[in-house]
Amino acid sequence: MKLHAARRRKQTIFRRVVVGLLGLFFALPLLGMVEFTTRAPGGGRTLATWATLFDVNVIDADYPELKTGVLASAGLVVLTVTIMLVMLVPTMTWVRLRLPGLRRTVEFVCLLPLTIPAIVLVVGLAPVYAWVAYFLGESSLWLAFAYVVLVLPYAYRALDAGLSAIDVKTLAEAARSLGAGWPTVMWQIILPNVRTAVLSASFLSVALVLGEFTIANLFSRDNLQVAINQLNKRDASLATAAALAALVLAFIVLFAMSFVGAGRRSHPPEEN
Repeated sequence: MKLHAARRRKQTIFRRVVVGLLGLFFALPLLGMVEFTTRAPGGGRTLATWATLFDVNVIDADYPELKTGVLASAGLVVLTVTIMLVMLVPTMTWVRLRLPGLRRTVEFVCLLPLTIPAIVLVVGLAPVYAWVAYFLGESSLWLAFAYVVLVLPYAYRALDAGLSAIDVKTLAEAARSLGAGWPTVMWQIILPNVRTAVLSASFLSVALVLGEFTIANLFSRDNLQVAINQLNKRDASLATAAALAALVLAFIVLFAMSFVGAGRRSHPPEEN
Protein backbone atom coordinates (compact mmCIF):
# COMPACT_ATOMS: atom_id res chain seq x y z
CA MET A 1 0.00 0.00 0.00
CA LYS A 2 2.80 2.39 0.96
CA LEU A 3 4.69 1.40 -2.18
CA HIS A 4 1.63 2.16 -4.30
CA ALA A 5 1.15 5.55 -2.62
CA ALA A 6 4.83 6.43 -3.12
CA ARG A 7 4.61 5.47 -6.79
CA ARG A 8 1.54 7.66 -7.24
CA ARG A 9 3.31 10.59 -5.60
CA LYS A 10 6.29 10.15 -7.93
CA GLN A 11 3.97 10.02 -10.96
CA THR A 12 2.19 13.16 -9.78
CA ILE A 13 5.46 15.01 -9.29
CA PHE A 14 6.70 13.83 -12.69
CA ARG A 15 3.52 15.04 -14.41
CA ARG A 16 3.71 18.41 -12.69
CA VAL A 17 7.35 18.85 -13.65
CA VAL A 18 6.65 17.93 -17.29
CA VAL A 19 3.62 20.23 -17.48
CA GLY A 20 5.59 23.01 -15.81
CA LEU A 21 8.48 22.67 -18.25
CA LEU A 22 6.12 22.63 -21.22
CA GLY A 23 4.27 25.63 -19.84
CA LEU A 24 7.56 27.49 -19.44
CA PHE A 25 8.61 26.50 -22.95
CA PHE A 26 5.47 28.03 -24.43
CA ALA A 27 5.28 30.99 -22.04
CA LEU A 28 8.78 32.34 -22.62
CA PRO A 29 8.18 33.39 -26.27
CA LEU A 30 4.91 35.04 -25.23
CA LEU A 31 6.64 36.92 -22.44
CA GLY A 32 9.29 37.97 -24.94
CA MET A 33 6.56 39.35 -27.20
CA VAL A 34 5.06 41.29 -24.30
CA GLU A 35 8.49 42.68 -23.39
CA PHE A 36 9.17 43.76 -26.98
CA THR A 37 5.80 45.47 -27.45
CA THR A 38 6.05 47.39 -24.17
CA ARG A 39 9.62 48.59 -24.72
CA ALA A 40 9.91 52.41 -24.85
CA PRO A 41 12.40 54.00 -27.29
CA GLY A 42 14.19 55.90 -24.53
CA GLY A 43 14.10 53.08 -21.99
CA GLY A 44 11.41 51.94 -19.60
CA ARG A 45 7.97 50.59 -20.44
CA THR A 46 5.04 51.97 -22.38
CA LEU A 47 1.63 50.74 -23.52
CA ALA A 48 1.54 53.03 -26.55
CA THR A 49 1.73 50.11 -28.99
CA TRP A 50 -1.21 48.34 -27.36
CA ALA A 51 -3.18 51.58 -27.21
CA THR A 52 -2.64 51.98 -30.94
CA LEU A 53 -3.66 48.39 -31.63
CA PHE A 54 -6.99 48.80 -29.86
CA ASP A 55 -7.71 52.26 -31.25
CA VAL A 56 -10.17 51.46 -34.04
CA ASN A 57 -9.93 54.91 -35.62
CA VAL A 58 -6.13 54.81 -35.81
CA ILE A 59 -6.11 51.26 -37.22
CA ASP A 60 -8.77 52.18 -39.77
CA ALA A 61 -6.89 55.28 -40.89
CA ASP A 62 -3.23 54.24 -40.67
CA TYR A 63 -3.24 50.42 -40.83
CA PRO A 64 -6.17 49.41 -43.06
CA GLU A 65 -4.48 46.12 -44.00
CA LEU A 66 -4.83 44.92 -40.41
CA LYS A 67 -8.54 45.67 -40.32
CA THR A 68 -9.02 43.94 -43.67
CA GLY A 69 -7.10 40.89 -42.48
CA VAL A 70 -9.08 40.58 -39.25
CA LEU A 71 -12.42 40.80 -41.05
CA ALA A 72 -11.28 38.34 -43.73
CA SER A 73 -10.11 35.79 -41.17
CA ALA A 74 -13.35 36.12 -39.19
CA GLY A 75 -15.37 35.43 -42.33
CA LEU A 76 -13.07 32.55 -43.30
CA VAL A 77 -13.50 30.93 -39.88
CA VAL A 78 -17.29 30.95 -40.15
CA LEU A 79 -17.38 29.85 -43.79
CA THR A 80 -14.74 27.12 -43.43
CA VAL A 81 -16.32 25.55 -40.35
CA THR A 82 -19.78 25.67 -41.93
CA ILE A 83 -18.69 24.06 -45.21
CA MET A 84 -16.64 21.43 -43.40
CA LEU A 85 -19.50 20.36 -41.12
CA VAL A 86 -22.16 20.44 -43.85
CA MET A 87 -19.95 18.33 -46.09
CA LEU A 88 -18.45 15.84 -43.66
CA VAL A 89 -21.15 15.06 -41.08
CA PRO A 90 -23.90 13.93 -43.53
CA THR A 91 -21.37 12.16 -45.77
CA MET A 92 -19.72 10.20 -42.98
CA THR A 93 -23.09 9.33 -41.46
CA TRP A 94 -24.50 8.13 -44.78
CA VAL A 95 -21.40 6.04 -45.48
CA ARG A 96 -21.79 4.31 -42.11
CA LEU A 97 -25.49 3.68 -42.71
CA ARG A 98 -25.68 2.73 -46.35
CA LEU A 99 -22.21 2.43 -47.91
CA PRO A 100 -19.83 0.87 -45.35
CA GLY A 101 -17.64 -0.45 -48.14
CA LEU A 102 -16.66 3.12 -49.05
CA ARG A 103 -15.47 4.00 -45.56
CA ARG A 104 -11.81 3.30 -46.33
CA THR A 105 -12.05 5.27 -49.57
CA VAL A 106 -13.54 8.29 -47.82
CA GLU A 107 -10.89 8.05 -45.12
CA PHE A 108 -8.13 7.92 -47.74
CA VAL A 109 -9.49 10.97 -49.57
CA CYS A 110 -9.86 12.96 -46.35
CA LEU A 111 -6.37 12.11 -45.08
CA LEU A 112 -4.68 12.71 -48.44
CA PRO A 113 -4.02 16.45 -47.83
CA LEU A 114 -1.65 15.48 -44.99
CA THR A 115 0.79 14.09 -47.56
CA ILE A 116 0.68 17.11 -49.88
CA PRO A 117 2.75 20.22 -49.01
CA ALA A 118 0.91 23.54 -49.01
CA ILE A 119 2.98 24.86 -51.92
CA VAL A 120 1.95 21.86 -54.04
CA LEU A 121 -1.68 22.45 -53.10
CA VAL A 122 -1.35 26.04 -54.27
CA VAL A 123 0.04 24.91 -57.64
CA GLY A 124 -2.83 22.45 -58.03
CA LEU A 125 -5.49 24.89 -56.87
CA ALA A 126 -4.26 27.83 -58.96
CA PRO A 127 -6.26 26.86 -62.11
CA VAL A 128 -9.33 26.20 -59.95
CA TYR A 129 -9.08 29.59 -58.29
CA ALA A 130 -8.69 31.26 -61.66
CA TRP A 131 -12.24 30.09 -62.43
CA VAL A 132 -13.40 30.91 -58.89
CA ALA A 133 -12.14 34.48 -59.31
CA TYR A 134 -13.78 34.68 -62.73
CA PHE A 135 -17.23 33.58 -61.52
CA LEU A 136 -17.28 34.67 -57.87
CA GLY A 137 -14.75 37.49 -57.69
CA GLU A 138 -11.40 37.78 -55.93
CA SER A 139 -12.71 38.02 -52.38
CA SER A 140 -10.51 36.43 -49.71
CA LEU A 141 -13.57 34.56 -48.42
CA TRP A 142 -13.28 32.07 -51.27
CA LEU A 143 -10.07 30.80 -49.66
CA ALA A 144 -12.48 28.82 -47.49
CA PHE A 145 -12.66 26.18 -50.25
CA ALA A 146 -8.89 25.60 -49.96
CA TYR A 147 -9.01 25.72 -46.17
CA VAL A 148 -11.68 23.02 -46.11
CA VAL A 149 -9.20 20.78 -47.94
CA LEU A 150 -6.55 21.59 -45.34
CA VAL A 151 -8.79 20.81 -42.37
CA LEU A 152 -10.23 17.60 -43.81
CA PRO A 153 -7.72 15.19 -42.16
CA TYR A 154 -8.12 16.68 -38.68
CA ALA A 155 -11.86 17.16 -38.88
CA TYR A 156 -12.35 13.65 -40.26
CA ARG A 157 -10.46 12.05 -37.38
CA ALA A 158 -12.41 14.02 -34.79
CA LEU A 159 -15.78 13.22 -36.35
CA ASP A 160 -14.87 9.59 -37.00
CA ALA A 161 -14.04 9.13 -33.32
CA GLY A 162 -17.41 10.62 -32.35
CA LEU A 163 -19.39 8.49 -34.79
CA SER A 164 -17.50 5.36 -33.73
CA ALA A 165 -18.55 5.96 -30.12
CA ILE A 166 -22.27 5.62 -30.92
CA ASP A 167 -24.40 3.08 -32.75
CA VAL A 168 -25.38 5.26 -35.69
CA LYS A 169 -27.32 2.54 -37.51
CA THR A 170 -29.48 1.59 -34.53
CA LEU A 171 -30.26 5.22 -33.69
CA ALA A 172 -31.14 6.06 -37.29
CA GLU A 173 -33.31 2.97 -37.79
CA ALA A 174 -35.13 3.59 -34.50
CA ALA A 175 -35.87 7.18 -35.47
CA ARG A 176 -36.97 6.16 -38.97
CA SER A 177 -39.28 3.47 -37.57
CA LEU A 178 -41.00 6.19 -35.54
CA GLY A 179 -41.62 8.24 -38.66
CA ALA A 180 -38.72 10.70 -38.54
CA GLY A 181 -37.36 11.98 -41.83
CA TRP A 182 -33.67 12.05 -42.66
CA PRO A 183 -33.27 15.77 -41.82
CA THR A 184 -34.82 15.08 -38.41
CA VAL A 185 -32.59 12.05 -37.89
CA MET A 186 -29.50 14.08 -38.71
CA TRP A 187 -30.41 17.23 -36.77
CA GLN A 188 -32.12 15.79 -33.68
CA ILE A 189 -30.61 12.30 -33.34
CA ILE A 190 -27.09 12.17 -34.78
CA LEU A 191 -25.79 15.68 -34.09
CA PRO A 192 -26.67 15.76 -30.35
CA ASN A 193 -24.80 12.49 -29.89
CA VAL A 194 -21.65 13.68 -31.67
CA ARG A 195 -21.64 17.23 -30.30
CA THR A 196 -18.22 16.76 -28.71
CA ALA A 197 -16.75 15.51 -31.98
CA VAL A 198 -18.30 18.41 -33.90
CA LEU A 199 -16.82 20.88 -31.42
CA SER A 200 -13.42 19.22 -31.66
CA ALA A 201 -13.48 19.40 -35.45
CA SER A 202 -14.52 23.05 -35.20
CA PHE A 203 -11.67 23.80 -32.75
CA LEU A 204 -9.12 22.39 -35.15
CA SER A 205 -10.62 24.26 -38.09
CA VAL A 206 -10.62 27.58 -36.24
CA ALA A 207 -7.01 27.14 -35.16
CA LEU A 208 -5.85 26.26 -38.67
CA VAL A 209 -7.70 29.12 -40.37
CA LEU A 210 -6.46 31.74 -37.91
CA GLY A 211 -2.87 30.56 -38.34
CA GLU A 212 -2.76 29.89 -42.09
CA PHE A 213 -0.34 32.03 -44.11
CA THR A 214 1.14 30.14 -47.06
CA ILE A 215 -1.90 29.69 -49.29
CA ALA A 216 -3.29 33.18 -48.65
CA ASN A 217 0.08 34.78 -49.33
CA LEU A 218 0.79 32.82 -52.51
CA PHE A 219 -2.72 33.57 -53.81
CA SER A 220 -2.24 37.26 -52.92
CA ARG A 221 -5.29 37.23 -50.68
CA ASP A 222 -5.79 38.96 -47.35
CA ASN A 223 -6.11 37.24 -44.01
CA LEU A 224 -4.86 37.93 -40.50
CA GLN A 225 -1.43 36.34 -40.92
CA VAL A 226 -0.80 38.07 -44.25
CA ALA A 227 -1.83 41.37 -42.69
CA ILE A 228 0.57 40.84 -39.76
CA ASN A 229 3.37 40.03 -42.21
CA GLN A 230 2.70 43.22 -44.17
CA LEU A 231 2.44 45.23 -40.98
CA ASN A 232 5.79 43.88 -39.79
CA LYS A 233 7.50 45.72 -42.65
CA ARG A 234 6.14 49.03 -41.35
CA ASP A 235 5.96 48.63 -37.57
CA ALA A 236 7.52 45.53 -36.02
CA SER A 237 6.28 46.36 -32.53
CA LEU A 238 2.67 46.75 -33.65
CA ALA A 239 2.90 43.58 -35.76
CA THR A 240 4.17 41.63 -32.74
CA ALA A 241 1.35 43.02 -30.61
CA ALA A 242 -1.18 42.03 -33.27
CA ALA A 243 0.27 38.50 -33.42
CA LEU A 244 0.08 38.15 -29.64
CA ALA A 245 -3.47 39.51 -29.60
CA ALA A 246 -4.41 36.99 -32.32
CA LEU A 247 -3.02 34.14 -30.19
CA VAL A 248 -4.94 35.31 -27.15
CA LEU A 249 -8.12 35.77 -29.21
CA ALA A 250 -7.80 32.28 -30.68
CA PHE A 251 -7.33 30.84 -27.19
CA ILE A 252 -10.40 32.70 -25.91
CA VAL A 253 -12.52 31.53 -28.86
CA LEU A 254 -11.46 27.90 -28.45
CA PHE A 255 -11.92 28.05 -24.68
CA ALA A 256 -15.38 29.57 -25.07
CA MET A 257 -16.41 26.89 -27.57
CA SER A 258 -15.19 24.11 -25.28
CA PHE A 259 -16.94 25.74 -22.32
CA VAL A 260 -20.23 25.80 -24.23
CA GLY A 261 -19.85 22.13 -25.13
CA ALA A 262 -18.97 21.16 -21.57
CA GLY A 263 -21.88 23.21 -20.24
CA ARG A 264 -24.34 21.37 -22.44
CA ARG A 265 -22.96 17.98 -21.47
CA SER A 266 -23.10 18.81 -17.76
CA HIS A 267 -26.90 19.21 -17.68
CA PRO A 268 -28.55 15.97 -16.55
CA PRO A 269 -31.44 14.67 -18.62
CA GLU A 270 -34.86 15.82 -17.49
CA GLU A 271 -37.17 13.27 -15.98
CA ASN A 272 -40.69 12.95 -17.24
